[in-house]
Amino acid sequence: MLHPSEPHDRNDHREVAGARPSRRPILLGVAIAALLTVAIVVAVDLGFGRGTTVTLGIARGNPAPDVSGMTLDGAPFRLADALGHPVIVNFWGPSCIPCRSEFPLFKTKAAEHAADGLEIVGVLMDDPADPARAFAREFGATWPTVLDPDGKLKAAYRAVARPQSYFIDRKGILRAIQIGEVVAADFERQYATIR
Repeated sequence: MLHPSEPHDRNDHREVAGARPSRRPILLGVAIAALLTVAIVVAVDLGFGRGTTVTLGIARGNPAPDVSGMTLDGAPFRLADALGHPVIVNFWGPSCIPCRSEFPLFKTKAAEHAADGLEIVGVLMDDPADPARAFAREFGATWPTVLDPDGKLKAAYRAVARPQSYFIDRKGILRAIQIGEVVAADFERQYATIR
């Protein structure tokens, strides 16, 4: 309440009963809710999460995009040469922590399924080649890794995370995509789709 000797300021809203609250917090809350909704819809649509199987525009029933280029060893590579074999294309990088767990599994599974003609192909994603060479040597990777310096393979496969694996059947048809580390149970489930 104003003291009679204080001048009345019409802009003074300190004690105005029923004053309308600021709309800013409400609008901010609505904006945050809208952004969260969009993020959740995108995450569900893309299947984010460890070990999640997803279907993107290039997935099941569609031919796998070509993978061609130079490997870490300087050799030319073409995915088309692997027709007739089940293939796993694995986007990885040496700075990817889950890749450290996944590589020994791939090495084991490549040996277990050698009679099936399984081929594993790495695509180096978002890391330089020298650390990748050291990583591949350290983990005993026997499969080629294709360099992707301009990100064309990453874009063609719509790779969004590392590791990300694509399971391709003998006819070159993409059957499954897994974002996140492949563990043994995931591997066998996904591999069954491409034998």
